[in-house]
Amino acid sequence: MAWGTPNRERRVLKAGHSSIAVTLPKPWAEAMNLRPGDLVVFDQNDDGALYLKPAPVPGVTAAGAPFLVQARAFDTPGVLERLIVGAYRVGHDAIEVRADVPLAPDRVEEVLGAARGLLGVSVVAQESNRMVLQNFIDPSKYGLPQLVQRMKMILIAFLEEMESAVQKPTRGRRLATLEEEGNKVLALLVRQLFLASRDWALARRIGSPDPRQLLEWRVAVYALEELAQLFAGALAALYGESARLPADVRESLAGYLPEMKGHLKSVVDALMHPSLDHACEVYHQSSAFGETVAALAAKGRRNGLSASARSTVQWVPQSAGCLALLAELAIDRAVASGSETVLIEAA
Repeated sequence: MAWGTPNRERRVLKAGHSSIAVTLPKPWAEAMNLRPGDLVVFDQNDDGALYLKPAPVPGVTAAGAPFLVQARAFDTPGVLERLIVGAYRVGHDAIEVRADVPLAPDRVEEVLGAARGLLGVSVVAQESNRMVLQNFIDPSKYGLPQLVQRMKMILIAFLEEMESAVQKPTRGRRLATLEEEGNKVLALLVRQLFLASRDWALARRIGSPDPRQLLEWRVAVYALEELAQLFAGALAALYGESARLPADVRESLAGYLPEMKGHLKSVVDALMHPSLDHACEVYHQSSAFGETVAALAAKGRRNGLSASARSTVQWVPQSAGCLALLAELAIDRAVASGSETVLIEAA
């Protein structure tokens, strides 16, 4: 889909004795903050198509230059890791941590842990007061649809582990692994979106031919991130509270989990393969599912469950809300992908 449907045709104009020119659409130029005299660069495809983007602004950090995290000392646990994750998510390949004093062992481990938690990142230099991390991932090799599908499989694994915990109370060991895998994929998804927003040629290669779709992808990633947090919290609660849940609540939860899993698959499928008919069907299912699961939370309140026990069921309607958001997004993508229409029968 082209950037902006109005005024898609432009007449070729004569410019000087031997040059020709084409004007740029005003909405695009304004969105890119272009002014007369600014430079643009273009990318030419084998079929002759040209893709334009603003030229890099002088003074901006050059690609490949390390993102520098520097302080007199890093005393607050967690801040250093979050800075590294943030630099990775916004697209930096090299990250240098530098302090005026030797890094404490806990901060060194924090940096190493941050590197282990990011796909493609390794520590390439380590000194007493300096560490350098490098990303080795080629962004063009990780398509947005494939990463979303991978995230779907991780979420399904969460639900399957919850099914096991409900049927047979146990303190499983999969929670940490699933959380780590989910965080890696989500961080890479956000990174891909940031990189694609600055490079439209990359956006096309990883599955977003229209730059406006990047906003849709970001909303989808947000919903997937919310689901991962809800599932992780629910699984942690189930490990400790499943045996103490009333029989009717446990049975209801055991019934909802397979339905949640099936609905998750349907919603992601509708999101990845835009079809207005399918998207409307999934949206209808989401509305019905949201109304149904609200009864589970109400049952938990009526049974006077403890706060920790209520957390084992209250995530269900919240998760249904995230799935409803994805279903709405599936309709938006289907509407934007073509001129298909659907006849809605009146009640």
